[in-house]
Amino acid sequence: MKTRAAALTGPDLAWEVLEFDLEDPHPGEVLVRMKVAGLCHTDKHMKYSAVAYPLVAGHEGAGVVEAVGEGVTRVAVGDHVACSWIPICGVCRFCATGQSYLCDLGANQLTGELANGGFRFHLNGVGVGGMSATGTFSELMVVDERSLVRVDPWIPWEWVSLVTCSVATGWGSVVYAGNVRAGDSVAVFGCGGIGSNSVSAAVNANADLVAVIDPVEFKRSFAKQLGADLVFSSADEAHGEVIERTRGAGVDVTIVTAGVVNSEIVRAAFDITRKGGTIVLTGVADHVLEDTIVLPGTILTVFSKRIVGTLYGGCNPIADIPRLLNMAQHGKINLDNLVTKRYTLDQINEGFEDMLSGRNIRGLIVHDQP
Repeated sequence: MKTRAAALTGPDLAWEVLEFDLEDPHPGEVLVRMKVAGLCHTDKHMKYSAVAYPLVAGHEGAGVVEAVGEGVTRVAVGDHVACSWIPICGVCRFCATGQSYLCDLGANQLTGELANGGFRFHLNGVGVGGMSATGTFSELMVVDERSLVRVDPWIPWEWVSLVTCSVATGWGSVVYAGNVRAGDSVAVFGCGGIGSNSVSAAVNANADLVAVIDPVEFKRSFAKQLGADLVFSSADEAHGEVIERTRGAGVDVTIVTAGVVNSEIVRAAFDITRKGGTIVLTGVADHVLEDTIVLPGTILTVFSKRIVGTLYGGCNPIADIPRLLNMAQHGKINLDNLVTKRYTLDQINEGFEDMLSGRNIRGLIVHDQP
């Protein structure tokens, strides 16, 4: 069969919409017709971090099952599904100990090879990977069943797409990795698709102070709408007032969700966090091996600060995707206000330009929905 998909054909190039050949699902695999896919800064990082090109892009999304391979038990034809960009095997050491975000099946995240081996996308007869072994910027994709979470069919497609990455990662960074509790003070560096959900999570956790640092006025304004107490355009601007508001101590927890993290941002987060406080590193650099942590180790030791890296916000997709959707259905979190603009697949470069220019909280690719 054929499918149109947006792909990266080389490092630091624009996304190209190309026609791919797509194999039928192998045993344990599922054919999904995509409905909605999110534009995430992580997709942009793949311009520099993919192991091989071309690569079918996209990792956040929702769709409907069109066919299943032999032995598939988690989903059936017609099911509505969320895409988990970390597969969940349920039996490896990490899944078995509550760390499914570190599932061993995630080893192919940068190559796009499926767990059964090989690729289902083909271009000019050559196998092509899908980002995180998915590829949600394709109209059709074949994925391992362990990369899917079945959801209720009455839930809006856009909600399902949002919780597969930006909502889960931002929320989990606060609730799981940061362990924010009522009365805590929280700083969030970056209020885009992930950071905005960290702000909402901190507000919902009844944090006493939520301060947001973001250079984009539109995002600072959105942070205020979400309930942030203080917003700043830079760390220098934030430092004095935040230290004063916390009686000279600094915040209890700092969440770093900037679109591109560097050592200056991490140092600013370190400096604004109190003794015994926690710095959660959620955002990443464009280049995998870039040194983004350059800190005075003695201060880290004597002030007993903690630096915590978190993937997926520490969420378990099988449990937390339905949980977040349930929260949205009952008005506990607002997902509709996260979507700034919708794009067609052919408008993908416009969507990423808007994201990188700070004009979007979350942009969505809306695939044709017959």
